[in-house]
Amino acid sequence: MSQTVLLAEDDRAIRNALERALTLEGYQVMAVADGVEALAQAHRNRPDVLVLDVMMPGIDGLQVCRVLRAEGDRTPILMLTALVETADRIAGLDAGADDYVVKPFDVEEVFARLRALLRRTSPVGVGGAPVAEAPRPVPERFIEAADLRMDPQARRAWRGARELELTRTEFELLELLVRNAGIVLDHSTIYDRIWGYDFGPGSKNLAVYVGYLRRKLDEPERPQLIHTVRGVGYVLRED
Repeated sequence: MSQTVLLAEDDRAIRNALERALTLEGYQVMAVADGVEALAQAHRNRPDVLVLDVMMPGIDGLQVCRVLRAEGDRTPILMLTALVETADRIAGLDAGADDYVVKPFDVEEVFARLRALLRRTSPVGVGGAPVAEAPRPVPERFIEAADLRMDPQARRAWRGARELELTRTEFELLELLVRNAGIVLDHSTIYDRIWGYDFGPGSKNLAVYVGYLRRKLDEPERPQLIHTVRGVGYVLRED
């Protein structure tokens, strides 16, 4: 069965061209012109993946992301954006997007990023260790490692008795590390699980978010939990 793409793009030429290309690639496409229609379609017929233009009249792509994530909808979201500043891209990821493509784009890049977002096979960590997928529905209420405790359903986390104030991306990164405590996760695995795409060796996104997490986790009287394995990636452990 072909996978369904909900495409929201207010530029008619781009929308029509991308709709044709996605259809030829084998996707079923629902194409709409704004965020209001995108939300209505997402509520009526939940797609396998959303492709949203950031700048749309009325409700823009970022607002669509925020609404869907607030409702608990975890459908992968790929943003189309003309904004190239790092702060703009981080704002989109924090709003709930999983990845982005900068305009003007090559349609083959869109296809590659969609394949990455839709991929559901589990990667292998360093040394062949299995890696748990995150974020994902879990039967247990809490997950724990060292003195960390997380409630994925309520999206709350604590170190000891202190509750942590985490953004969406910070929470998902910490959840991935906690689920794989003691396992060294390489950069590409973390990018694939958190953003759905490896941004390449020159990207600083992961290092930035690890820095954010460390500042919120670390306490003078407690051991550091997130450790850098140079040239490889990161591991959560209590030394």
